[in-house]
Amino acid sequence: MKLTKTLISTALASALCAPAFAEEVKIGVPSWTGAQAIAYVLGEVVTSRIGGEVEYVPGNNATIFQAMDQGKGDIDVHPDVWLPNQESFTKKYVDEAGTVTLNTNPYEGNQGFCVSKAFGEANNITDIADLGRPDVAALMDSDGNGKGEMWIGAPGWASANVNEVKTRDYGLLDFIEPIRAEESVKTARIKDSIAKGEGYAFYCYKPHAVWFMFDVEMLTEPTFDPAKYTMIQPSDDADWYEKSSVATKDALKQVQIAYSNSLADRSPAIADFFANFALTADDVSGLAFEISANGMEPAAAAAAWVEANSDRVDAMLGL
Repeated sequence: MKLTKTLISTALASALCAPAFAEEVKIGVPSWTGAQAIAYVLGEVVTSRIGGEVEYVPGNNATIFQAMDQGKGDIDVHPDVWLPNQESFTKKYVDEAGTVTLNTNPYEGNQGFCVSKAFGEANNITDIADLGRPDVAALMDSDGNGKGEMWIGAPGWASANVNEVKTRDYGLLDFIEPIRAEESVKTARIKDSIAKGEGYAFYCYKPHAVWFMFDVEMLTEPTFDPAKYTMIQPSDDADWYEKSSVATKDALKQVQIAYSNSLADRSPAIADFFANFALTADDVSGLAFEISANGMEPAAAAAAWVEANSDRVDAMLGL
């Protein structure tokens, strides 16, 4: 009996001295700055306030959603789901498969096409149709191929597919060459074009650091009309480009995080936090500005934001 009591006491002491189980999460990190900022805010709260372990996993929309659907913990959360841009993924994995959950606290996003204010004013460019003027296209032709370049988004972005269709359906393809490249390429080109007084147009959206970094203006487009907006993504149909038709501005977006349903079983405290997570468009623009313009590392910008907004973080954690 005495030996049994000793063994029990030893076991209890060992259990009390052992570190508590640390919940874990792998956060998907898409290429755009706003998504990176949100990813690191999520991670900072998990590590500093929940005491969990975080791994950041770069990936595009398709990769992140597929991993969340599999529920094995390879990637647990997408930090910046733009709807309806990424609706093909949410329909497949949220609505149909039921393996992914959308957070219900979105911020509002607005997207369109921009030019620098100086270039726009000097050449009377206010509407997307103005990019189809031969004189404007010539000013945007930096490689001498007879067409002006316009950045439409990065590879793998659903919005880039929409913008490629828009470029065609706005009648711009005879004058404008749609370019896909990483966002860093676009940012460098904006800076260079302004410094040299050259013409340049690019896909832009709010929230984003670009509004703090440069003096740019969003061009007008035809008012959103669902009857003129039929967009099919490549994930749904190989003939997406031919079957799509978009000749109108996008509706305002709802942007939120999405996470794997399996996370609730593996890391319930983290899943609860994700369900309550909420940022504003101004939060995201400010974070993106610190990263893109001021050169802060995403982790440092996130840590500063969490410290400065402790009351809001407490509310998300139910404290």
